[in-house]
Amino acid sequence: MSDFVERFAAQLVEAGMTRMPARVFAALLASDTGTLTSAELGEQLQVSPAAVSGAVRYLSQQHMVSREREPGSRRERYRVHSNQWYEALTNRDAVIKRWSDALREGVASLGPDTPAGRRLAETLAFFDFVQDELVDMMERWQVRRQELFGS
Repeated sequence: MSDFVERFAAQLVEAGMTRMPARVFAALLASDTGTLTSAELGEQLQVSPAAVSGAVRYLSQQHMVSREREPGSRRERYRVHSNQWYEALTNRDAVIKRWSDALREGVASLGPDTPAGRRLAETLAFFDFVQDELVDMMERWQVRRQELFGS
């Protein structure tokens, strides 16, 4: 399992994720239950509790993991869900919307007929296209997921 965790984490790092969140995410993804405590993650990855805490904070903000309290305990478990990629991409939809809004303002401010305005307009058109496609793709994925894995 540790070979997979390190190889997959390296792929996530290559795609832009920082190293420790990538390792924590890969470890959670590879665990049978999809949940691990901070101590379990620290032991498995040979890292400090502070490193795990920072990684989990980042992954939580990206909607890639969630925190759960163990019943009757102060200890938290961290969980990766089967639909974590769906959630992460859905969260990106909001980011793309904010970028599009800023680009619209930029086009209006710079003027659509200036070289910079045209460049911003093309970027805006791309983000609008991606946003439309993302919505349709997510709907198709829900149907496909149901077909493949049931509810």
